[in-house]
Amino acid sequence: MFKIGVLASTKGTDLQAIINEMKAGKMEGVELAVVISNKKDAYALERAKTQGYKTIFVDPKNLSREEFDEKIANLLEENKVDLVVLIGYMRILTPNFVRKFPHKIINVHPALIPKFSGKNFFGANVHEAVIKSGEKETGMTIHYVDEEVDAGEIILQKKCEVLPIDTKETLKEKVQALEKKWYPEIIRQIAKGK
Repeated sequence: MFKIGVLASTKGTDLQAIINEMKAGKMEGVELAVVISNKKDAYALERAKTQGYKTIFVDPKNLSREEFDEKIANLLEENKVDLVVLIGYMRILTPNFVRKFPHKIINVHPALIPKFSGKNFFGANVHEAVIKSGEKETGMTIHYVDEEVDAGEIILQKKCEVLPIDTKETLKEKVQALEKKWYPEIIRQIAKGK
C-alpha cells in the first residue's frame, strides 16, 4: 500500500477531491494515512475526520520552526508515509524537513510557476496579482518541494484563460477545478512509480 500524508492549514478542497477519488475506487493501492495541520480549526482536519481518516493537530506555539517540523516529520514517519502532500499548507518547510523526504514532497501552486511564485504568492494574492498584471492565462503547477519556495522540479502544469470579467474569486474557482482534477491523478502516477 502506498501511503500519503497530507499537511494542510486551510479548507482542504483538494483533499476532498483526493478523498472522493479514493471513495470512488479510483486510487487503487493508495491510502490516506494521516492529515496533519498547524491550525486547530483548519476545515481540512474536520473534513478528513468526519470521513474516517486519522487527523492530528500540532500546535506550533512555543516551538521553533525546526522543532515544529521535526515533530511533523516524526508523525509522518510513524505513519509510514511514502509521499507528503501539501494542501493549502501555510508554512514554509525547513531545509532539514525537506532533506528527510527527498523527492517525496509535492505541492500544488495556484499559478504557472515561475510566474507569481515565491514567499509572498499564496491564496488570493496570486489571483489578484495575475489579474493586475493583465495576464491572458493562468493555471496551476504541481511540483516537488525542495529547499527553495516554489522552486522544486515541476511535475505538471495546466492552464486556463483569464477573461476581462474575471475576479480573484472566479479565477480561484477555475484554478481549483484544475487542481481537483490533476492532483489526484499525479498522486496515482507517483504511486505507480511513473
